[in-house]
Amino acid sequence: MGKKLVIVESPTKAKTIGRYLGKDYKISASVGHIRDLPRNSMGVNVNDDFKPIYITTNVKVVKELRELASDADFVYIATDPDREGEAIAWHVAHVLKIDPSTNCRITFNEITKKAVQEAISNPRSIDMDLVDAQQARRILDRLVGYELSPLLCSKIRRGLSAGRVQSVATKIVMDRDAQIDAFIPEDYWLVNSMVKPADGGSKFKVSYYGTESGGKVDKPKNGRILSEEKAKSVVDNVKGDDFKVISVKKGEGTRKPAPPFTTSTMQQEASRRLGFSTKKTTSLAQQLYEGIEIAGQGQTALVSYIRTDSVRVSDEAVAFSRTLIEEKFGKEYVCPYKRNYKNKNSAQDAHEAIRPTHFDLNPELIKSSLSNDQYKLYKLIWERFLASQMTDASIDTVTMEAECNHEIFRAQGETVAFAGFLAIYADIKEDNEEDNEKDNKSKLPELKEGQILKNLDLTCDKKQTLPPPHYTEATLIKAMEDNGIGRPSTYSATISTILDRKYVDREGRNLHITELGKLVTNMLEDNFNQIVDVSFTAAMEEKLDTVETGNANWVKVLSEFYPGFHEQVQNASDSIEKVKIESEKIGEKCPQCGEGDLVIKEGRNGKFIACSCFPKCTYTRNIEVQAKGKCPICGSGLLVRKTRKGSKTFYVCDKKGSKPDCDFISWDLPIDDKKCETCGSYMVWHRFRGKVYPKCSNQECETNKKKKKSDKDGADE
Repeated sequence: MGKKLVIVESPTKAKTIGRYLGKDYKISASVGHIRDLPRNSMGVNVNDDFKPIYITTNVKVVKELRELASDADFVYIATDPDREGEAIAWHVAHVLKIDPSTNCRITFNEITKKAVQEAISNPRSIDMDLVDAQQARRILDRLVGYELSPLLCSKIRRGLSAGRVQSVATKIVMDRDAQIDAFIPEDYWLVNSMVKPADGGSKFKVSYYGTESGGKVDKPKNGRILSEEKAKSVVDNVKGDDFKVISVKKGEGTRKPAPPFTTSTMQQEASRRLGFSTKKTTSLAQQLYEGIEIAGQGQTALVSYIRTDSVRVSDEAVAFSRTLIEEKFGKEYVCPYKRNYKNKNSAQDAHEAIRPTHFDLNPELIKSSLSNDQYKLYKLIWERFLASQMTDASIDTVTMEAECNHEIFRAQGETVAFAGFLAIYADIKEDNEEDNEKDNKSKLPELKEGQILKNLDLTCDKKQTLPPPHYTEATLIKAMEDNGIGRPSTYSATISTILDRKYVDREGRNLHITELGKLVTNMLEDNFNQIVDVSFTAAMEEKLDTVETGNANWVKVLSEFYPGFHEQVQNASDSIEKVKIESEKIGEKCPQCGEGDLVIKEGRNGKFIACSCFPKCTYTRNIEVQAKGKCPICGSGLLVRKTRKGSKTFYVCDKKGSKPDCDFISWDLPIDDKKCETCGSYMVWHRFRGKVYPKCSNQECETNKKKKKSDKDGADE
């Protein structure tokens, strides 16, 4: 048997596949793209059906692949099973002079022995519809980016960019922030009481529901009283008197598990549950897909292909999951029928959902072979998939109403009668005060009509309505997906781009539009409204999807868009005045040259102070942001600093006290005048998975020893 060459994208993937093929196969990697459009020019001939001008991006790798191909009897191209992977396969075939219509292409949704060997046994030709779909997207993005970006640089400042997806994502964030700024809060009052059955039982809370009048109950929405006068009236009517139960309604409900992960839902849940950024989640998922060295197993891929918007699952994977569920939880936890989750459209059915590929390798078994973050994401994928094939959770519900002097109060409770999928994948709630008001359900004691409830503690709280929340990375991805903006492979890159360009800032988990982001987006909206229009961009995505299915010609799609867009660019270039961004003065003269004023500038890593006489004078310094609190070592003030990439905050002494050489530095903000009761070290406010709590600063303290490992994990972000 002659030698066969298998080409994949990455060396890690090559190593994993090498385990499953014999000595007659040589595995090599293209190391990503080997041909692409040039960086220093558009690389598209718009006068010749948008013909792309590709250049070789990795000459060394191409030379090595050609040498290996010349010694091989047959070449299999095994790049990823999506548009981009198909395009890479086509480029590889081109440089190796392989006819793309021959059976040179193999694909697999998971890197397992069975999947790889089945792919080798069933090669196919390169799918030119997929290639054209990817090429159309690449060329369209190049046309938009290379015509708009120079315009922004000439009219606003250097280093700016615009894009078909990134500009819409920025507009979505800007619109939400505008809603928040325009929001006018309204006062409302909540009246609650802690009550207890007069004949014994546990305490529970009841909330004002409405006022009975003429046999009808006048009830405000969500129990919110909109006037202080009415709130006082309710309190006066109820104060000092007990309640009488007038209604007890019991019911049964079910809660169904969510489908297994798609790319976007994985990124959203990793953000909500683990505090991971989309960039971090994408990187970790790629590692789990390509393969990790597992003790006693070798290089092993742990999850299926991670760029997918499908929730379909193979029958074989379902069978494995049902066996595992029965072994761990019992037969009653196995869904009595196969759950079939539906995709939004048939085009999404090319792949499976993200799921484990080796069901004998549970997260706990291989934890020692994974990094902490790899383990957490693998565990999340594992548990979400198993949960998707488990039984519904059974919920017992009870709604109780009690009356006092015609004022009706209500309490709702629920208990889990049968956990079902909740045994492995429990619900979590977002930190949202208004949602918590609606979902305030707890376990109630056994109650019956006519029962007296002692009025123990009556409260009347004034509150204000809240604006819509700022987008987080997770909710922005959901908004993009819901609106049909971008595709699974682009979500992470899009968010990274708008953060890197400083169009959007991240404060904690929240995303905020910057002044630069507003300036760029408003200019685009005024002159190229389609580029930042959600509906137009979604419609363009659908047109590009029809290229993939062979129902549209990619050249025609681009021809319908480009001429009008190009004309807009030319008109804008002539009509838009250059925007002069005035640097903000801080009221100080430059200490280095004595002539210039010190102004606030913005660079790649954020804002800083510089001399207005630049480049003649090169004086710069960091902007000092004072932190609340004082240095626990010398008692002086504290400054907020950011890491070089600007992703993490830390605290240092301002060195203005009795110890000018104080070297205090901490990731966590010290708590003023508070010492650890165990070891006497200063205490800090520690952030972990979105929560903030007091913690001893001494890592060797007994209070930290049990939590030390998990705290360290959470500090990575």
